[in-house]
Amino acid sequence: MEAQPRQQINIELGEKEAEGVYANMAMITHSPTEIVIDFARIMPGAPKARVLSRIIMTPMHAKLLEKALSDNIKKFEGQFGEIKIHGIPNSGKPIGFESSGDATEK
Repeated sequence: MEAQPRQQINIELGEKEAEGVYANMAMITHSPTEIVIDFARIMPGAPKARVLSRIIMTPMHAKLLEKALSDNIKKFEGQFGEIKIHGIPNSGKPIGFESSGDATEK
């Protein structure tokens, strides 16, 4: 069976979306049919964080995203050096993107 040539996709990026949104925290939950990623921004010492964006995708697309992120991090580190992950802040509470081990059911 011959592989079909890849179709070129034109992607539009609106002005608002092009500005981007800064997030330093992500919470990930899942159900049997979807993975939900909430991106938030939290300030040190603040008692709460506000969700700025929610992305909902199928488990298959989440796995493809994981692979794409891994590939891009390897390329980034090859060009700029290893990304250092610093320890837990003085408050003892983790802040930022962290792996919690087990994902929770949605």
